[in-house]
Amino acid sequence: MFHLSNPRDIKEGKITDVYFERTIKIIKEKNIDKEVTAEVIAKKFPSNYDWAVLAGIDEVAYLLEGLNIRAWSMPEGTIFHPLESVMVIEGRYSEFAKYETSLLGLLCQASGIASRSARCKKAAGGKPIYHFGARRMHPGIAPMIDRASFIGGCDGVAVSKSAGELGEEPVGTIPHALILLTGDTLKATQLFDEVIEPRVKRVALIDTLGDEKVVAIKVAESLGKNLSAIRLDTPRSRRGNFLEILKEVRWELDLRGFKEVKIFVSGGMDEEEIHLLSPLADAFGVGTWISNSPVIDFSLDIIEVEKKPFAKKGKYSGKKRVWRCSSCFSTQILPAKESPKECSCGGKFFPLLKPLIKEGKIVMELPSPQNIRKHVLEQLKKVS
Repeated sequence: MFHLSNPRDIKEGKITDVYFERTIKIIKEKNIDKEVTAEVIAKKFPSNYDWAVLAGIDEVAYLLEGLNIRAWSMPEGTIFHPLESVMVIEGRYSEFAKYETSLLGLLCQASGIASRSARCKKAAGGKPIYHFGARRMHPGIAPMIDRASFIGGCDGVAVSKSAGELGEEPVGTIPHALILLTGDTLKATQLFDEVIEPRVKRVALIDTLGDEKVVAIKVAESLGKNLSAIRLDTPRSRRGNFLEILKEVRWELDLRGFKEVKIFVSGGMDEEEIHLLSPLADAFGVGTWISNSPVIDFSLDIIEVEKKPFAKKGKYSGKKRVWRCSSCFSTQILPAKESPKECSCGGKFFPLLKPLIKEGKIVMELPSPQNIRKHVLEQLKKVS
């Protein structure tokens, strides 16, 4: 069998650390349950990132739906910074305590993936990024990983099931296996052109057997206008200077009139290499760097008890609101009863925390992945 949690068990709060179960038992038997306010924040980000992308809100909304609580959240896809409250929950502690483990898991991993996806998109200067990392993770969570990568900025995903849930077409060329089975790159590409429906772009994988520029020329001359792009997935042991290889291939294609053929690169791509290759490459396939993203290390902590500020040491007590300037994108964190003045740039501040759950019902509009992604891309223009 596959080692996967039953969705019903997650929804019922059974996927939880045992100390929450024991705490609930104690406070109920001793009648010390209290009304609390708790916030979700991350003190710092991986690799000293200045910003991250919030993801997983749709699943958290489903997790909390039906509980007798009130919750506020930043909308999914919001770019946020360390120490900003991304979510606030109010209610009897026993009502939501057992959900903390799952809630944080949903937010931490999805936000980590969306954040790296956004950073890759930024490094590419806006050029297409496709997520090919499902094979590096447990298949049971492939749709979550692909969704987070897509809303973070990736232009497409390779897994058909994930793409279907997103309402997108899956993206992919051919594996090295097909070339090895046919014994020839050109033959494999011709078979793809003959068999696969015309709406699928013809992208030739040219690094399997021969020299990249020689194979690129052969494929381009054979397929002509049908060829959309070539893909280089050259093993690192054979790359040498990969940027120079791309320059050489580009030169040879252009010289023969194939300027419209795009160059697509993949194989161990990360932010740094994407930035390095972006002057020559037209698109990138990114796998492990996104799917194995470090999590955003959120914590959920009580900040008020019976409506009075009270928190453990190392935490700022009291309910807060997060405000963002619509002009310069600067952010302020203030006590909930305070409002910011006009920004120094002259812009107006607006609150980032919006109602999510009220009387057990989801009251926040949960946008489509496409609209969340659009929101992320708009914000990326304002961060460095």
